[in-house]
Amino acid sequence: MAYVTDCFQNHTLFHKALKEAFEVFCNKTVTGNSSAELLATFCDNILKKGGSEKLSDEAIEETLEKVVKLLAYISDKDLFAEFYRKKLARRLLFDRSANDDHKRSILTKLKQQCGGQFTSKMEGMVTDLTLARENQANYEDYLRSNSAAHPGIDLTVTVLTTGFWPSYKSFDLNLPAEMVKCVEVFKGFYESKTKHRKLTWIYSLGTCHINGKFEQKIIELIVSTYQAAVLLLFNASDRLSYSEIMAYLNLTHDDLLRLLHSLSCAKYKILSKEPNTKTISHGDYFEFNSKFTDKLRRIKVPLPPVDERKKVVEDVDKDRRYAIDAALVRIMKSRKVLGHQQLVSECVKQLSRMFKVLI
Repeated sequence: MAYVTDCFQNHTLFHKALKEAFEVFCNKTVTGNSSAELLATFCDNILKKGGSEKLSDEAIEETLEKVVKLLAYISDKDLFAEFYRKKLARRLLFDRSANDDHKRSILTKLKQQCGGQFTSKMEGMVTDLTLARENQANYEDYLRSNSAAHPGIDLTVTVLTTGFWPSYKSFDLNLPAEMVKCVEVFKGFYESKTKHRKLTWIYSLGTCHINGKFEQKIIELIVSTYQAAVLLLFNASDRLSYSEIMAYLNLTHDDLLRLLHSLSCAKYKILSKEPNTKTISHGDYFEFNSKFTDKLRRIKVPLPPVDERKKVVEDVDKDRRYAIDAALVRIMKSRKVLGHQQLVSECVKQLSRMFKVLI
C-alpha cells in the first residue's frame, strides 16, 4: 500500500493490480489448508489463554487490524467465519479467552469489513453467554430458596440459543443416577421460567470434577461428562466388559473407543484393561485401577482430539446452497424477467462478497 500511495500517486490502476495480485496468492492452499482456515486458527492463537503468540495489547490490536485487511482478499470469507465461529465457541464455553476487549474488537472490525450479517451469529454467541451467567445465578437462588430440591451436586448449566452456535451432535446418553437428578432439578427450574422452549442437552461439551478414591490418596479428576459416566459405572461394578459399558451408556463404537482409550491406554491409566494392550477391542474387560497414583492432587484427563475440519466444510457447503437459492429469489423478485446468463452473472456478483461461485 505504501508503494501504491507514495510511488504510484495512489493511481486506481495500481490499486486494481495490487488487489488482483493479493487475491491470487491469498487464495492458494498451504499444506492442504485454505488461507481462510489458517487465518481463523491464527486469530484463535492470539486471542486464547496460553496461545503461542505472546503479544502486548497494542500489538494484538495491530495484528487483528492486519488480519481483517487480509481477509478482504480471501474469496471464501464464509469458510473463515465458520472456522472462526467454531474456535470462538470453544473459547467462550471453556473460558479460554485471554481478553474480552480483544474478542469484541475483532468482531467490530469484521463487521465494518464484511457487514452485520457476517458477525450476527458471533455477536449472538457473546450475548448468549452473558444471559447464561444470569440464568445460572437465578438457578443458584432457586436452589437456595428450595433446599429440598438440591441435587447434592454442584451443577453449572450454560443455556444457549441454537441458531447462533455451531451445530453439535446430541446423543441420548444414559446418564448415571447422580447426574439424572441434576438434570431433572434444572429442567424443573427452567420450565418454571418459560414454557415455550425445549432444552437439548449437549453432553459432549460438558466437564465434570470427580474424586477418585485410590489406595494411596484421593485425586480430583477433571474429565468430560462421557468419561465421568464411564468411571461412575465402576462404583457399582468391579469389572465390566466393552459390550456391557456400551449397553449401559448407549454410546456409539467410535465414541466408546475414544473414551476407553483415554482412561486405560493414555497417560493416566485410571482403568486397568485386560488384555493389557495399547488398543481397545470389543472383547476387552475393564477394572478400576485402585493402585493408580500421581504426584498432583488434581489432574485433567484429556480426550483424543477429533478432526472437525470435514464437518465445518460440509456445514459451509450446505449454507452456500441456501445462499444461492436466496440470491436467485431476491434477483428475480426485483427484476421479474431476466435471461439465464444475466441471472447467473448477477447471482455470482452478489455472492462474491462471501464466497467464489464456481460455474
